[in-house]
Amino acid sequence: MKFDYNTTRSHLILSEYGRNVQNMVKYICGLPTREERNKYAQAVIDLMGFLQPHLRDVADFKHKLWDHLHIISNYQIDVDSPYPKPLIENAYIKPEPLKYPQQRITYKHYGKTVEKLIEKAMREEDENVKKEMVQGIANFMKMAYVSFNKDNVSDETILKDLHDLSGGLLRLDDNVNLAKVEVRQTNPRQNNNNNRGRSNGGKKHQNNNNNNNNRGRSKPKY
Repeated sequence: MKFDYNTTRSHLILSEYGRNVQNMVKYICGLPTREERNKYAQAVIDLMGFLQPHLRDVADFKHKLWDHLHIISNYQIDVDSPYPKPLIENAYIKPEPLKYPQQRITYKHYGKTVEKLIEKAMREEDENVKKEMVQGIANFMKMAYVSFNKDNVSDETILKDLHDLSGGLLRLDDNVNLAKVEVRQTNPRQNNNNNRGRSNGGKKHQNNNNNNNNRGRSKPKY
């Protein structure tokens, strides 16, 4: 008996569709008439869409399915596609490397977005809009601080950092308080379980000691 192993099979071009789809596409390429190829290609496209339902959330997902059909066939399938046939040369084009931003962040726990928001608020000419922007920025800074440091922070610290980042140009009114932000434990249930285990273990250890002490005592003689 001859066994069929994956190592002896042809290369699986797009593994997310499986080998059966690839065999179907290979079969379609060998059909003699265009009418038959078009008929079976449409059936395979429907099957590919069923196997990859997440593609429905992608814009123009039908176009992507037809491109995948051509790729699976090694660009050999001859059918009437509703979209332009993809070029094999495009598969070997490497994208340009993304440049890592070389920007210095004054306070990393606030991030670069806060600095951009502060710059935009400083350019705002409408005083009422500027006050609302500064209020929102300060509340966001407090939330970011607590999320990063896992500790409470006073409003005075946030206002001081806002003053430093804006060069003293942005400030809140004296009667304005920042939103309250609470520090959340990572997993309070787990902490409770650990405490229960410790307490149970302590009681069990204490009971064992009491039993051992009672066994060591001799019975009184009358």
